[in-house]
Amino acid sequence: MLAAFLFGINGATSKVAIATGLTPEQVVSVRTLTAAMLALTWALARNPRLLLINPRDLPRLMILGVIGVGGLQWTYSIGVSNLPVGIALLIEYTAVIMIPVATFLFFKEKARPQLWIGAFMVIIGLVLVSEIWGGGLNPTGVIFAFGAALCLTYYFIGAERIQRRVSTTAVMVYAIGTAAILFFIFADWGSLEPGALGQTVNLMGNLDGFDVPQWWLMIWLGIMGAFLPMLFTYLAVRHISSTVMGVISTSEVLFAFLFGFLWLGETIGIIQTIGGIVVLVGILIAQTSRVRRLDRRNGEINVNSRPNTGGLREDSTV
Repeated sequence: MLAAFLFGINGATSKVAIATGLTPEQVVSVRTLTAAMLALTWALARNPRLLLINPRDLPRLMILGVIGVGGLQWTYSIGVSNLPVGIALLIEYTAVIMIPVATFLFFKEKARPQLWIGAFMVIIGLVLVSEIWGGGLNPTGVIFAFGAALCLTYYFIGAERIQRRVSTTAVMVYAIGTAAILFFIFADWGSLEPGALGQTVNLMGNLDGFDVPQWWLMIWLGIMGAFLPMLFTYLAVRHISSTVMGVISTSEVLFAFLFGFLWLGETIGIIQTIGGIVVLVGILIAQTSRVRRLDRRNGEINVNSRPNTGGLREDSTV
């Protein structure tokens, strides 16, 4: 819930950061660079041996970082800059439908019938949310929000499979680190005016009376908008199943709508509200559609096999 809360407020924060002069690439660069440095520090403090990987796994980790971490944040940042933050995140979460469909098509994993019930509800709900009969939503925002859904789909599937061979700590460090390096190169920091980081920026919306330094906003994006929610997610997965975690993480959409309303004054109509509820219900139904398989290493039924950490236990202090 803490992770969902912080991710939910991050949409509004990113939108304000972009509106005050940062580019989406710079926002992603700040988030990933801060998160990568803190993740590396966290890993070295816990157990440096968890960072050891087979060199053959490095390309997969780098692709995961480019698409699943950097690509996801970049497309979402552009999405929220063109759409209400709640709607952008609602579209992104259609990844929950895409995941079992993709695993069925590419890996022949079976899915329960409720997947198609959930998918149908999501489609109907998105039609209501978009209000296409009245001109619809901003096309650029919708395209990039769906791009975020595709990146999130890749991230979930790729992270699940690579963690069968690599520790979760290593996945975090190498994937986020790759995204940080890539977007630092393409962020065009030279376009920032000298002294821009020391200038004050207005928080806009219902917080229009408050000004904060630009550097403060960037630190918030890196720590509260990236590293801490990722860390809380990592800690949570020690205690609850991925299915339960997926259901809880859906509350991120509700938090995004809440902060979009309280902070930015963004509102949606009755029909869009109904559509959003239909989408969320469809997502929750689809969450349980993947058929569980037997984890033969411990004799328990589990959706995701625990990562192979080379004999090292990451959860030894649980």
